[in-house]
Amino acid sequence: MVYSRGSLVELAAVLPASGRFVVARLDGTRMADADHVSYDFSDALLFPSYFGWNWNALSDCLRDLHWLPADGYLVIIDNAPQLLPDNSQDRHTLFRILAQAVHHWASPLGQPEGKAVPFKVLLLCDRDEEAAHLRQDISRALQKRR
Repeated sequence: MVYSRGSLVELAAVLPASGRFVVARLDGTRMADADHVSYDFSDALLFPSYFGWNWNALSDCLRDLHWLPADGYLVIIDNAPQLLPDNSQDRHTLFRILAQAVHHWASPLGQPEGKAVPFKVLLLCDRDEEAAHLRQDISRALQKRR
């Protein structure tokens, strides 16, 4: 989900009304390259020491999180338009990884107690125009996957 800071986001649209939730807040301005993306996600979600510091490892950890059990997960990325500004390929890879994690947790197959677990990603932008541009970029990234 992509929103500008002026938008109102209902909490019910992001997380269920009750339960234990992990909220990870990251800053897109700090994630200028793949190494910083890995570091910030690892730090925010307490990745285990065996984290492999590459895109595949990031994908695996976002779809596991057994070390951080919760009824739901919310990843908020402030300043999302500044994510990986000089590498659109890495940016698209990150968007695909995040979409795969959302899809993985939404499926009850393989989940604890056989039920889906909310895993939401909220990308925040300063202006509506940035949000619209970011939505288009995400759409392009996800179309490449097919």
